[in-house]
Amino acid sequence: MEIMDKVEMIKDHGMTASENLERFIRTIRAKNDDVNAFIEVREEEAFQRAEEIDSRIASGERTGKLAGLVIGVKSNINVEGFTVSAASRTLENYTGSYDATVIRRIKEEDGIIIGMTNMDEFAAGSSTETSFFGPTDNPSAPGRIPGGSSGGSAAAVAAGMCDIALGSDTGGSIRNPASHCGVMGFKPTYGLVSRQGLLDLAMSFDQIGPLAADVSGLQLTLEVISGQDPTDPTTIAEDQELGVDRELKDIRFGVVKEFLEVTDDSIDAAIQRKLDLIGDEGAEIVELDFGYIDLCLPTYYLINYVEFFSATRKYDGRKYGHRIEDVCGPEVLRRIHMGSYISQKELSGKYYRRALQARSLIRREIEGLLKDVDIILGPTVPKLPHRLGEELEPMEMYAYDVLTVIANLAGIPAASMPAGDVDGVPVGLQLQAKPGDDGMILSAMRGIASL
Repeated sequence: MEIMDKVEMIKDHGMTASENLERFIRTIRAKNDDVNAFIEVREEEAFQRAEEIDSRIASGERTGKLAGLVIGVKSNINVEGFTVSAASRTLENYTGSYDATVIRRIKEEDGIIIGMTNMDEFAAGSSTETSFFGPTDNPSAPGRIPGGSSGGSAAAVAAGMCDIALGSDTGGSIRNPASHCGVMGFKPTYGLVSRQGLLDLAMSFDQIGPLAADVSGLQLTLEVISGQDPTDPTTIAEDQELGVDRELKDIRFGVVKEFLEVTDDSIDAAIQRKLDLIGDEGAEIVELDFGYIDLCLPTYYLINYVEFFSATRKYDGRKYGHRIEDVCGPEVLRRIHMGSYISQKELSGKYYRRALQARSLIRREIEGLLKDVDIILGPTVPKLPHRLGEELEPMEMYAYDVLTVIANLAGIPAASMPAGDVDGVPVGLQLQAKPGDDGMILSAMRGIASL
């Protein structure tokens, strides 16, 4: 059953919000000890919320767009009364004192927050193995990583523990785990969704977005959480059209050959099968060239290091939590040290400013490609998820992000959806579009999902 259909069923008395919640609670109790998708679950508060929604529906009162849907939240997004740890010992005992804008909007539309999902510590990682609370397993490929940093959110959706989950995407942190877990994930246009209440990894890249099992879940959530927020000056004032309805034959797709060249052959084959189906529907598919693929990762990580170092200076142990350098894991410490080094006055021109120049170059190139096509299609992640506990060098881990950081560097919308599998391991198809064309991506996803 699609998410939108479920909402209508709840509103039409075909299912109660409490019944929907109970089903997910049973699944969480049965699976979470093994999967470790949720760090914290608040059953009592969730049932109180569900009963309130059911009572209002029974009395004929208005209910919101998310009425009765169960939602997991990545542990770096503030939810009042929940532990907002960013999966770090630094904030292991920090309780949210307010709701982030996205959470306030979800509650206003009668979504039910069930708990906080696992993640890479402070979102610094691509595997959800750096969490202070232990790694998350991949429900769709047991024994392998679920991706990261929003791995807990993707795993929660894949394991049937919630209708929708929120993640944050800095360089692919929604799309990467969506690909590995075989679900759908959406990174909005930069500024479409408020970042107020999000614990920053890199503020000029970060965007909050949804993960779900179907396109209607993504669209419904985006309709609720998007829009201008006076507390976040980066948000977009104009209303975005998310309900675009275009047939595949009316969409011009571009495929960047360099994206396929850096991707494992087995994944390329799965992507090509999906492209063939899209072409069979009458869609035009053109080949594109992108000459800066080797520039994207170093540009992204240089900026990431500097912005992360700046964001972590408030975790000094004085106001709340522990001093971050005293208790954090090796990847977080690596990024702090690198950011501190690059931020030195005598080095900023050599590294950071040149990275900003490279970012502008990449953005112009991507915008140029998108002038000729509506959607850029390709693999989400260039390699299959490794097995839990397998040791990777930092650059090997960073290589997961080579195809996803581009959207964050350019500020464009991007999404991942299932494209098939390789020996039972899910593979994701990534869709990227012009800034503000989030609805175009959703429309394309609907068409592709029906193939």
